[in-house]
Amino acid sequence: MHAPLSAPPAAGPTPAEGPLHAYRARVAAGALRHDQAQALAAERLQDLWRRLRGYDPRPEAPEAPTGFLARFFRRKPVEEAPAEAPQGLYLVGEVGRGKSMLMDLFFDCAEVARKRRIHFHQFMQQCHRRIHAWKKAHPAEADPIPPLAESIAAEAALLCFDEFQVHDITDAMILGRLFEALFARGVVVVATSNTLPDDLFKGRPGRDAFLPFIALIKKRLEVLVLEAERDYRRDRIRGMPTWHCPADARAEQALDRAFLELSGEPHGRPARLAVLGRWLEIPQAARGVARADFETLCGRPLGPADYLALATHFHTLVLDGIPRLGPENFDRARRFITLVDALYEHRCKLVASAEAAPDLLYERGENAAMFERTASRLMEMQSQDYLALPHLT
Repeated sequence: MHAPLSAPPAAGPTPAEGPLHAYRARVAAGALRHDQAQALAAERLQDLWRRLRGYDPRPEAPEAPTGFLARFFRRKPVEEAPAEAPQGLYLVGEVGRGKSMLMDLFFDCAEVARKRRIHFHQFMQQCHRRIHAWKKAHPAEADPIPPLAESIAAEAALLCFDEFQVHDITDAMILGRLFEALFARGVVVVATSNTLPDDLFKGRPGRDAFLPFIALIKKRLEVLVLEAERDYRRDRIRGMPTWHCPADARAEQALDRAFLELSGEPHGRPARLAVLGRWLEIPQAARGVARADFETLCGRPLGPADYLALATHFHTLVLDGIPRLGPENFDRARRFITLVDALYEHRCKLVASAEAAPDLLYERGENAAMFERTASRLMEMQSQDYLALPHLT
């Protein structure tokens, strides 16, 4: 449950040499191109790596019980804040600049006995489940945040968050107090994000109450803007075939390869997006890439708000098994049209398997003419010009 979500490290320097040496080794081996902004970030991570070597704010604490509920129900409080906890790092930049790759190098090298790397959205889902379990077990106790922070601090002295972002009001309501309690327990945070701290939760109702959390992040984490020379994620998708037909086993293997190439992970993890007070379930997600089959996204009564959330949250959608469309399955066709419109308008990339080329998907019957614009967009979305466009969130 708590295994690092990073790809296996490439051969090179040992962890004892730190992330900067690991980065330089990858450049020397030709696995990466030298990028001045990435090199600067690697230097900052190297400095943090040095300060964290052997770090443990509770070295005499007994080993935490196994199982998240067992850890959660530990009641021993921390007497006082650990002294001189190293300042963490908030690495921010546009999609595809190498933030996750750099954090992976840092995490793999970090000589911290208790450390954890996790996608921030997944972390918050787990927090909500723990809070629910606490309230159920302790109905008379009103505040689950201190025991939640205590359980997290017992698991990890170093937390590395990928894709730090706040869209959900329920997350925003607990983050300030939770992170204040984590920092008080000596937890060090390293995070990657596409959003500057000052822009988190911007334009959302209740943001004024969220501002102290932003101030806390800026105080406890160094903010480093990664202005890399290239969008490496877009480089990977350029030249990649994005439409595979027919939707057979060979096409499925091609989509497997595309997901791995774009996300760095062979398989994603389930994710949920908050949409109008409910959840949109995504079967697989990793580092800005979502994967689902046609029936999951178009065989259910989803609407524009769902597809908007999908298109803005993920920079790429890998979609399996688009069938031939016609009057007999027009409800699905109509949802697919809405999905494609949302992807196109937000420059979200689509890698798909289908039973036919876009202009042959809906050839006959009523509404075939209506599909012509969608077919045209699907053709354009395969072009190198479209694939080079930045994602709009």
